[in-house]
Amino acid sequence: MTSPRQYQFKSINYTALAAGPRVIIMGATHGNEVCGTKAIQRVMEEIDSGLLHIAAGSVTFVPIVNPLAYAQNTRNGDRNLNRDLFPKEKPLDFEDQVANWLCPLLGQHDVLLDLHSFAATGEPFVMVGPLDNDGTLQPFRHAAKERAWARRLGVRRFVDGWLATYGDGVQRRSRSADELETVLRYGVGTTEYMRSTGGYALTLECGQHDDPAAPDVAYRAIMNTLAHLGLIAAADPEPVAFDEMEALSMVVVHDKLHADDAFVRPWKSFDPVSEGELLGHRADGTPVVAEFGGRILFPAANAAANTEWYYLTRPNTTFGRE
Repeated sequence: MTSPRQYQFKSINYTALAAGPRVIIMGATHGNEVCGTKAIQRVMEEIDSGLLHIAAGSVTFVPIVNPLAYAQNTRNGDRNLNRDLFPKEKPLDFEDQVANWLCPLLGQHDVLLDLHSFAATGEPFVMVGPLDNDGTLQPFRHAAKERAWARRLGVRRFVDGWLATYGDGVQRRSRSADELETVLRYGVGTTEYMRSTGGYALTLECGQHDDPAAPDVAYRAIMNTLAHLGLIAAADPEPVAFDEMEALSMVVVHDKLHADDAFVRPWKSFDPVSEGELLGHRADGTPVVAEFGGRILFPAANAAANTEWYYLTRPNTTFGRE
């Protein structure tokens, strides 16, 4: 059996003579999501062959963020790396070890692109951060830059509101201030941590895990990022037109209150729902209906009791115009 101690972490940096932003691009944060790994390897081959040149700033590539999960071809090693991502004085699992290496590395950069894929079929989408704010949950000051960049990745679907909506659910089910702080930390992944260091970040979901087009989506996003941020001598990509976009805001999370709560059908992320539509039933037979029209997101039929069951989103008609 292979011991986690046999794994090592690898990052590759290309630094230009001219000044510019410090960008980090990552794949395989979840080990079975390899489209980013393939795209990163393709871009590095072009740089190493001389076909592509980093003209300003620097870019760091991490083809495989979680080598244990990658070797196993599983989402996680010991746990989900993209939750509770903080340095740990006393690491308890392999993902804590990853975090102790990765978090300082993120802190050395200005911008993060984290490349993922998903299990169900569907079109690619990008998760973006909050608007500028001075709040305690996720203070931020780069919303305009982040959203302008998101519109240049080559996808048309955008989702915002993750940590605030997750936090509302945590606050509703928490029994104490200490528990609230602990569970809120669980909502912090790579992009949230990057924003906490003063940078900005995007998570791009490039398509279904085995979709042969997903590595091309990731490659295009990398190239568009390098061009948009001025790291390569290329024109700034045209942003997706407002009338071609679908922007959604996560509004509310509903918990599974009992193990026998059940959906009426196998919902998938981004399935449309109408106001009053029946989504499921509670264990006692009480109907669960959509309180407004929009799209369902991250439905978890097998969720444990007192954890997130599904999110609802509303159209965000102001995205990119704020």
